Amino acid sequence: MPSISKAQAEHEESAAGFSARFHELDDYTVAFESHTADGDLAALFKGLPGDRCQCPHWGYVLKGKVVFHYADGEDIVTEGHAYYARPGHTPELFKGTEVVEFSPTAALAETMEAVMKNLPAGA
Repeated sequence: MPSISKAQAEHEESAAGFSARFHELDDYTVAFESHTADGDLAALFKGLPGDRCQCPHWGYVLKGKVVFHYADGEDIVTEGHAYYARPGHTPELFKGTEVVEFSPTAALAETMEAVMKNLPAGA
């Protein structure tokens, strides 16, 4: 069975208020995320269907809180809870939040292409 720790994850990304380490396990990407600032990330998904993330995510909130906004409501996930973020969401993250998240690698790559285009210069 494949497994990975945060320290072993070889791909690292950071931007203002965010750092993460990523690793692919078969057809899924695991992300170890830390958030050092509050942020509603809706603007990063412009250009995707409905201007929302279409990639499903499964995760666990180690610390803090995440809110997934949908056209029909929101899911609030707090420390100690597992979640499923269905396609059609935008995330809102809060300072001090840490999550471990699993996403289908192919769908995540499509989403990240749009996110990188929408990322503010210098972020």
